[in-house]
Amino acid sequence: MVIADDHALVREGTKHILEREGDIQVVGEAADGLEAVRLVEAVRPNVVLMDIAMPRLNGIEATRSIKERCPEVAVLVLTVHDDDQYVHALLEAGAAGYLIKDVPGRRLVEAIRAVHAGESILHGAVARKVLGRLLGSREGTSRPVREPLTGRELEVLKLAASGLSNKEIAAALGLSVRTVQTHLGHIFGKLGVASRTEAVIRGLREGWFRLEEVG
Repeated sequence: MVIADDHALVREGTKHILEREGDIQVVGEAADGLEAVRLVEAVRPNVVLMDIAMPRLNGIEATRSIKERCPEVAVLVLTVHDDDQYVHALLEAGAAGYLIKDVPGRRLVEAIRAVHAGESILHGAVARKVLGRLLGSREGTSRPVREPLTGRELEVLKLAASGLSNKEIAAALGLSVRTVQTHLGHIFGKLGVASRTEAVIRGLREGWFRLEEVG
């Protein structure tokens, strides 16, 4: 993976945390957005850990450029900013996840693994912002639920709404990752949706849990 951050100390500290894991290798570091784009094109990492405020090219434009040139690369944002304008701009640019720099090292490691596996990861506070905006922007009419969710499926859906990865949901409920994936598949089928976000929005609309409970 590649780490893009204009603070050398942050890059060094993050690299130290990540390289203690046997399955994560840092193959490059960038001190600005333009360098990040060039580096990603050269080494083609699986994941880029991206800051927002960087010289020459900010994280939003760097993410957009990386996704245009290397769509197979997952971009995980790690920043101090949780303003709506940054969150939505980066998600629209193609970022697979958005974390705030107050997350513990273990959470960061799991998030990197999750976005590499194709999951979407959002910090709890960011998830609430995104869900709130989506909830307010969509029509209130929904198709009937094809079949009621089980108690376990509701638990899985609520944890997914908090931005947890499948592995984190599995750990929280004492299940295997495969079982969590199966539950999510059943949830999508019963609700007639194709993504976690759609399922969570449906759960909020149905009153199964509240936005204030997410995160």
